[in-house]
Amino acid sequence: MRSFRSIRYTALSLAFLGLVASGCKDEFLVEKPVTTLTTDVYYKTEAGFEDLVRSCYSLLRNIHQNRTLVLNGTDIFSQSGFGDPKFATPAVTGGPLEQYDVRLNATLAELQSLWTILYAEIARTNTAISRAEGITTMAAALKDTRVSEAKFLRALSYFYLVQQWGDVPMPLTESLSPSKEAIRVPSATIYKQIIDDLLDAEAKLPVTASNYGRITKGAAQFLLARVYLTRGWNFKSSLGGSNADFDLALQYADKVIEAYPLATAYTQLFPVHSENPLKQYTGAQNDKNPEIVFAVQYNSDVLTNKTDPAFAVDAAGGNNLHSVFGGGGEGYPGTKGRTSDYNRHQPFHITNPAMYRLFDPENDSRYDHNFVEVGYALLPVTGFKPLPVVNPNLRVDIKAGDTVVYFRPWNKPATSLNERGIDLGGKKNYSVVNLDELSGGYGFVNSSTVSVSGFPSDQPMMWKFWQPGIAYGDAFGTFNEAVFRSAEAYLIAAEALVKGAKNGKLGGAEVYYNKVLDRALVKKGTDPLCAKEPGNVKSLEAVSYRATAANISIDLILDERARELMGEYSRWFDLKRTGKLVERVKKYNPWAAKSNTIKDIHYLRPIPQGEIDLSFPAMKQNEGY
Repeated sequence: MRSFRSIRYTALSLAFLGLVASGCKDEFLVEKPVTTLTTDVYYKTEAGFEDLVRSCYSLLRNIHQNRTLVLNGTDIFSQSGFGDPKFATPAVTGGPLEQYDVRLNATLAELQSLWTILYAEIARTNTAISRAEGITTMAAALKDTRVSEAKFLRALSYFYLVQQWGDVPMPLTESLSPSKEAIRVPSATIYKQIIDDLLDAEAKLPVTASNYGRITKGAAQFLLARVYLTRGWNFKSSLGGSNADFDLALQYADKVIEAYPLATAYTQLFPVHSENPLKQYTGAQNDKNPEIVFAVQYNSDVLTNKTDPAFAVDAAGGNNLHSVFGGGGEGYPGTKGRTSDYNRHQPFHITNPAMYRLFDPENDSRYDHNFVEVGYALLPVTGFKPLPVVNPNLRVDIKAGDTVVYFRPWNKPATSLNERGIDLGGKKNYSVVNLDELSGGYGFVNSSTVSVSGFPSDQPMMWKFWQPGIAYGDAFGTFNEAVFRSAEAYLIAAEALVKGAKNGKLGGAEVYYNKVLDRALVKKGTDPLCAKEPGNVKSLEAVSYRATAANISIDLILDERARELMGEYSRWFDLKRTGKLVERVKKYNPWAAKSNTIKDIHYLRPIPQGEIDLSFPAMKQNEGY
C-alpha cells in the first residue's frame, strides 16, 4: 500500500495534467464545496454530540494497554531482558523500571506514551464538556448523562496522571489554538477537581446505561471510593486529604458492594479455558458478569476491535492481555510452532518469583486459574533428546498429549530422583521443575542452582486472561478488560477501615477481606497458606493469609490485592498510595533488590522531556531526575 504522501503527490500530478489539458478554463478554478458541514456545525446536532462523546471512549483501550508504568517495577512484575547468572555472561539486565537506575529518566518512551494518551483523552472530554452548552436539540436529561460520562473520563485521566507525576497541567476547556503554556497545578487542586467532576457525574448518571459499556452511577461511585482512599493517605501532605476521606471511601465502597454482587467463582470473571490445548474449551464466553462495574469494551468485529489509530499501542487490534505476560508453549517438545494453541506470550510483564509464593497452590483456586502448571506435547516426537545434563545418549518417545513439563507448587518441591525428570537422572519422562531453580528469565539474580534444561521450561505461563479460539498474534482478544469490579471495593473498604474509617456495613476490615478470600478458596473457611517469606525462594515456611481482627494490616491487604487483582490496572498505584513502593519492591523484586537504587524520588515519575521541551516557560522537572 502506498503511503499517504505518495498518494497525495500522485493526486497533485494528475490535477496538474488535467489543468494543462483543460486549457486553463476559468471554471476549473471555481470552488464548488461538496458540503458545508464542519465540527462547529455537526457538534451542535444531537447526532454530532453523541459521536463526540462516543469518541472519548475509544482511547480507553490505548490507555489501559499502556500498562508498563502500572505493572512493571513493582513487587509483582518485571520487564523482559533478563539473563541467568549461572551462565557464562550473567546479564543482570532488568529494564529501567526494575533497576531504577539512570535509564529511568525523562526520555523513557513509556512516560511520553502514557502522558500523551491521557492528555489526548482530556482534550476530547474537554471538547465534549465545552460544546454541551451549544446543544439545544437534545433532551436535558440525556445531555446531562453524556456530559457526566465525559466528566467521569476526564476525572479518571487526571487521577492516573496525578498519581504518576504529581503536579501536572490541568486544562478544563477545549483547546482552540496552539499554546506552549503548561502550568503545573498543585495535586490538591487536581484532586478537588476530580472529586467535583465525579460528584456531579454521580448525581446525573443512570444506574443502568443505555448501552452496555457506558459509564454508570456505580462507576462514578467506585472511582470516588478509590479517589477518597488515595487522598486520605495524603502523599507527602500534598493531596489535601484528611482522615475523613477514609470514611467517604468506605461509604462509597459499601454502595458498590450493595449494587454489584460478587461472582460465585473467580473464574467466571475471565475467559473460560483449559490448560491442555488438546482439550481446549470452545464454547461461548461471558464478559458481562454482574460483579464488573466498569470495563474497557472489545468485540468480535475485526474492523472495530482496534485501539484508536491516532494513538496506536497494539497495531493488531483487540484485547492483548492474553499475549503480554511471558512464558509460552512454543518451546515445548511436540510444539506445533506459532499457532493459537498456546498463542503468543511476549515477555513484557514477567511474574516475579514472590508472586507464585503468595498463593496456596492447593486451596486457592486463583493459583490454578492464573498459572499453567503443566505443559503438553501437541504433536508426537520420536527420539526426543533432552540436553545432556545426566546422560548425553538419552532419548525419549513422546506422544501427543503427553506431559512434557510440570512446574511443582512452591510448597511441594521435588526432593528425590523419583520425583524428578529423566533429564536430571530421575524417573519421570518429562521435566519436573522446582520454582526455586527456574531459568529462562524467571529472575534469579543473587543465587542459582542446577540448570533445568532437559525439556525447555521457561516459567509457568500467567494465563489469567488467556482467551481460546482467537487468531494467533499479539492481540485479537474480544473479551472486555475489567477495570473496576466489586471484589476490589471490598478491599478498598478493608483498607479504609484499617486506616480508621468507622461503621462498615459488613463489619470490621477482616470481614470485607475474607469475603474476597473465601470466594477464591476450594475449601471455604479454611486457612490458606502462603510463603512466610515470599521473596526468599529457598524458604518453605508457610503462614496463613486469612484475616482476623488481630492480624489485618495494610501488608495483608496488599498481598490479597496482588492475588485477586494480579495483572489488572492497579498495582503501582496501590504501592504508591500506601507508601509501600520502596519497601515491597526491594523485598520482592529481585532485580530492584540487586540494583538497590530505588528510593523516595521514585514515588513520582519524571516529566517526559518532550513535554518540557515544548513548554514555555519550561515545566520544572520532578525532584531527583
